[in-house]
Amino acid sequence: MEKLLVVDFGSQYTLLIARRARELGVYAEVVPYHSLPAEIGPEVKGVVFSGSYASVSEGPSLPQEWIGRLPSLAICYSAQWIARHYGGAVIEGAQREYGPAKLLIKEPAEFFEGVPDGSTVWMSHADTITALPRGARAIASTENIPYAAYEWPEKRVVAVQFHPEVSHTAYGPQMLENFLRRYCGYTEFWRPEETVEGLVASLRAAMPEGRAVCALSGGVDSTVAALLAHKAIGERFQGIFVDTGLLRRGEREAVLAAYEALGLPVKLVDARERFLQALRGVTDPEEKRRRIGHLFIEVFEEAARGIGGVRYLIQGTIYPDVVESGASVAPTIKSHHNVGGLPERLPFELVEPLRFFFKDEVRRIGEKLGVPASFLRRHPFPGPGLAVRILGEVTAERLEILREADARFIETLQETGWYDRVWQALAVLVPVSTVGVAGDNRAYGQVVALRAVLSTDGMTAEPSPLPYEVLCQAAQRILQEVPGITRVVYDLSSKPPATIEWE
Repeated sequence: MEKLLVVDFGSQYTLLIARRARELGVYAEVVPYHSLPAEIGPEVKGVVFSGSYASVSEGPSLPQEWIGRLPSLAICYSAQWIARHYGGAVIEGAQREYGPAKLLIKEPAEFFEGVPDGSTVWMSHADTITALPRGARAIASTENIPYAAYEWPEKRVVAVQFHPEVSHTAYGPQMLENFLRRYCGYTEFWRPEETVEGLVASLRAAMPEGRAVCALSGGVDSTVAALLAHKAIGERFQGIFVDTGLLRRGEREAVLAAYEALGLPVKLVDARERFLQALRGVTDPEEKRRRIGHLFIEVFEEAARGIGGVRYLIQGTIYPDVVESGASVAPTIKSHHNVGGLPERLPFELVEPLRFFFKDEVRRIGEKLGVPASFLRRHPFPGPGLAVRILGEVTAERLEILREADARFIETLQETGWYDRVWQALAVLVPVSTVGVAGDNRAYGQVVALRAVLSTDGMTAEPSPLPYEVLCQAAQRILQEVPGITRVVYDLSSKPPATIEWE
């Protein structure tokens, strides 16, 4: 199978580069710059060097032995590093650009085949290239910088100071496809759903004896991971559903019924009171996640020990979980319940069949496995549940308020046909009291923030343009039917700079 290597220097968009390559039918793997293999096989036909959060003078060095070895696309920081290291010049902080810019194509280049002059590209840099190495040629500029893109045929490099991988770059997919097909010569078309049999065979080989357990949450990721494991080892698999008390309204009943229909063996553990007790008085988001994660493992381990003969733990970890938890070169954005939080004493071997897949790829694998479309369309839900949608302390009363408000919002989206048109929708309980009117009296109540976003994999997201009438209908239902709420607002933040969840 043909493969693209994406070398990570710490950009928040690194995994998005791999994601875009896979969308274009080229299988891509991310490799930290300090872990590049000494030898590569013939299946690797190209490499992309990512951007970085660092400045070019203080960031990591690109591997010189790789420059010219394969066709290479250098993005932002990497483009600047190559220019500076090989005799060009970069001025730090000379012309900071963040946001859209107009691409001005200066010279014909295969990289811009099918890309119109004047199209929008997305900039995110403080350092600026002011001179190119001997032999390199400028192929594009913007109104603010002279070298928005350059080619260096001798080194087999095409380099850009903008980000073709983000959706804000209008013809980014075209540019990337040009690089992959024209510069690197990729001919195969990779499809994640065609990997099912290989994944099952790998799981069967990785778990030759002993039982395997999986913490089933009702989410797409854990469900698909469990189905793969069940397909691989049959009756040696056991699912465990822990009711933390942090679920949405009616979720426990609906999820268990769905698993029964799928034929997955599932054991229910009711731990609602234990989680409430553990969260008493806690307001810090990371402390919430830490306590929930540790208690979940404790409860889960107790249940697994009760099953007996358990050797393996199946987890539905996916790529965005890994990168946002700091497993890449980039700084940690936030911790995830299923990455990096497992205690060393856990007596199970960890198996993560979906670790290198994105959310929509997992859905395609799930479809191949026969998961109903209604289940695959379920919006993502965080492992810590409603606890990270309640800003401040988590109490039984606040959980009930948020649970009801969230249900009204989701029901409104379903009734108006908008549920399947957004990637994720949620309600957040904000610890702010605002004045309202209850009957003829003034009253102070709480604020609920509604959020709905458009995305493909959760790495970037834009606020969904829900119609004003839909928002008003959801807000009116919440205000009329959920006691204690006096104000409803809508979150218009994109990711980045915000995250999808509030905590």
